Amino acid sequence: MPMIRLRPLDFSLALVALLALAPAAYAQPPVEQQMTPEQFKAAGLDKLSPQELANLNAWLNNTLKVETTKAAELAKDKVETENRGFLTFGKSDPIVGRIVGEFRGFAPGRSWTLDNGQVWEQIDSASLAGVRKTDPQVRIAPAVIGNKWYMQVEGHNTSAGVRRVK
Repeated sequence: MPMIRLRPLDFSLALVALLALAPAAYAQPPVEQQMTPEQFKAAGLDKLSPQELANLNAWLNNTLKVETTKAAELAKDKVETENRGFLTFGKSDPIVGRIVGEFRGFAPGRSWTLDNGQVWEQIDSASLAGVRKTDPQVRIAPAVIGNKWYMQVEGHNTSAGVRRVK
């Protein structure tokens, strides 16, 4: 059988898909089945009526579902945030950050590291010559169609097509 190799992004997306299914998969057995009879009695649960015990089990299952849903949503958001720029995830809001160090304008093949650790490389022939700025703020927005991104530097109207490389 051939071995399947997953890139980190593939693994992250698979994890998000799995976690999205998690809330439905986590219905726990009744508390009386999870505890030994001694634990059940020591907790005073043997004094509950059948209805009270059913209410407790329903509350525990709801709490588990709510917390699992929260954890799945946090994991999904983390994966989307960390991998934004490699994929759009259907979000149209721009990535805003600062270039670390000096910006010397746009030119094909140049790359920039942002303060969030992302590295972007220019992939088109846009030019912005004669500009020198230290730690300028940038706005990187996805195109309306496709997985293309455009970087714009504060104070300038010119934007360059870029791709995330790290």
